[in-house]
Amino acid sequence: MNIQPIGIFDSGFGGLSVWKEIKQILPHESMYYYADSINCPYGARSDKEITYFCEIIVEKLLAQGAKAIVVACNTATASAIAYLRKYYADIPFIGMEPAIKPAAHKTKTGKIGVLATQGTLNADTFHNTRKRFASHVQVFTQIGYGLVEAVENQTMHSPETIHLLEQYLGYMLANEVDQIVLGCTHYPFLLPQMQAIVGTQASFINPAIAVARHTRELLLQHDLLNETKEKPTYSFETSGDIAKLLHFVETQLA
Repeated sequence: MNIQPIGIFDSGFGGLSVWKEIKQILPHESMYYYADSINCPYGARSDKEITYFCEIIVEKLLAQGAKAIVVACNTATASAIAYLRKYYADIPFIGMEPAIKPAAHKTKTGKIGVLATQGTLNADTFHNTRKRFASHVQVFTQIGYGLVEAVENQTMHSPETIHLLEQYLGYMLANEVDQIVLGCTHYPFLLPQMQAIVGTQASFINPAIAVARHTRELLLQHDLLNETKEKPTYSFETSGDIAKLLHFVETQLA
């Protein structure tokens, strides 16, 4: 008997940062990952377009027997998760949102930064979360132009990527930000480079860890945790180049 997998998807490879954390917390669960690389990045696309992509992907994941689905993309969560939860009411969906609450709680300077895509920063979800949890602190936002592409193309160490990071993080540090929220699942793959730039001046908050914990809680609530001793399987699919995806998995998730 095959273990029903957790379905996970993103516009590209970024959601693998969430996959990695789920594997740590739920080592007995099978997972089926879908990267919509051909349509990546989602950041500047319309809600209608993103919802259309998401519905196609969800159907693919359900065809693979997915028992729950993690929308491992902040932009897709903001654009489509409400629709997905309504249309697929029998399937638990776990989404992403910028970790503004913990950043606002941890800051000592009263200033936090959010590095995210245009779609995430423009979304009602972001503005509502900011108003609810960070009205007492200053929030400096920065669109991470070019960063998703850097991860997709595995040019995280290139001079061009480092220059972008220095520009974006320099803006935040100049404003005395001491907590920086990674508002895109691609960005944790740039953490070593970011930490080299920031040093001890600020801390980064990766929401993937909290999402993995929430996934476990939701599976428990719905009695969907794997109780068998069967070895889990990990499958990967993409609308783009499968060899490129598998190379990323082998080099970045080893």
